[in-house]
Amino acid sequence: MGWEGADQILADVRPPTFPDADFPITAYGAIGDGSTDATKAIRAAIEACHAAGGGRVVVPEGTFRTGAVHLKSYVNLHVAGTLLFSTDPADYLPVVQTRYEGLEVLNYSPFIYAHGCTDIAITGSGTLDGQADWDNWWGWFHECDEDFANLRAQSAFGVPLQERVYGPGYHLRSSFIQPYECTNVLIEGVTIVRSPFWEVHPVLCRNVTVQDVVVDTQGPNNDGVDVESCRSVVIRGCTFDAGDDCIAIKSGREADGLMVNVPSEDILIEDCVMRVKYGAITLGSDMTGGVRNVFARNCTIGGPALYFGLYIKTNSIRGGFAENIYLRDIAISNLLKEVVQCNFFRGEGDTGPLTPAVRNVELRDVTVRHARNALMLRGYRRSPIQDFRLVDCDFTVDAPSTVQHAALTFDNVTVNGHPITDVHQLR
Repeated sequence: MGWEGADQILADVRPPTFPDADFPITAYGAIGDGSTDATKAIRAAIEACHAAGGGRVVVPEGTFRTGAVHLKSYVNLHVAGTLLFSTDPADYLPVVQTRYEGLEVLNYSPFIYAHGCTDIAITGSGTLDGQADWDNWWGWFHECDEDFANLRAQSAFGVPLQERVYGPGYHLRSSFIQPYECTNVLIEGVTIVRSPFWEVHPVLCRNVTVQDVVVDTQGPNNDGVDVESCRSVVIRGCTFDAGDDCIAIKSGREADGLMVNVPSEDILIEDCVMRVKYGAITLGSDMTGGVRNVFARNCTIGGPALYFGLYIKTNSIRGGFAENIYLRDIAISNLLKEVVQCNFFRGEGDTGPLTPAVRNVELRDVTVRHARNALMLRGYRRSPIQDFRLVDCDFTVDAPSTVQHAALTFDNVTVNGHPITDVHQLR
């Protein structure tokens, strides 16, 4: 597997197309005054569009207040104005099948949700406003620990999904946009602000395109795009000012990750700008099902609050594998921490039954104007990081790298102006 894999992804991934028919939500009673509830009108327009064989459900100029929006096959939700999402949790009931941090659960609906659909889209130059702040959704960040611990215990003991019912009385936030078990998905052009949790979160999907999306929301756990257990994905031309990882590739967690056992694979990231906050491109931490064949090119990374360029997050609690990871033509301006961190001792350390594996990772033509360190690589003695390559890279850093149980090779690499030919020169 090499860069020819990126060309194959481009050949395989094709955005869906839709019939030339519009269904304006105003024709079904929606009023764009920012206060009248348009939920029923939006649902009626979606139903009519689907029944007619597909087309665009149009949100025109104006501000339309709504609860959960559930897409159906052959529907393109085209947003020209603003969808203003309710902060009342009751507006996201009944509960639906979803994932919370890699675990299967019946929980509040994501704000825009689709389950088992074919040919769906969210397009337009409008705004999706979740209205989240510390007085509503973000405040749940301080109240969710016990609920999440209970859900993890249910996963560990094999409690069936039908008995993992959360929602009222619990504090597990839902994602903003989640296609679940969908095929042929397009998310294009919209701006996402004030999200409750993760922004764009496809789960168990195939043939997904996310392009020209702006994420400008910095609440807790406000990841930009979380691709989870998906295959054939293109993320292109997006801008991220996110409250957590900009792009995260995931595949389920712990017992559920082993049970579902679907990796994320064949993913291309290109022409994106990533400024805030933790990892620009992150694999994990929920990656028990594995991640393979990830390509990132022509991206601009860095800002005063961004931690890592490439962040591979796993350990023996999470397990999984990351293989065939390629980055090239990446310009990094400033990072608070390492250009690459892959530390198997992060978090819980080596305390679990699963052994992670990381192999075949390449950085090529990566230029770093400033970072704290170039590398933090710590594998296990029984499972070293394998075949990690730096080619035609130039790093300017403040401190030495940390490398333990990792096999590195260097080809035309400089750190602070000094050629590097051996790992000991990084320390």
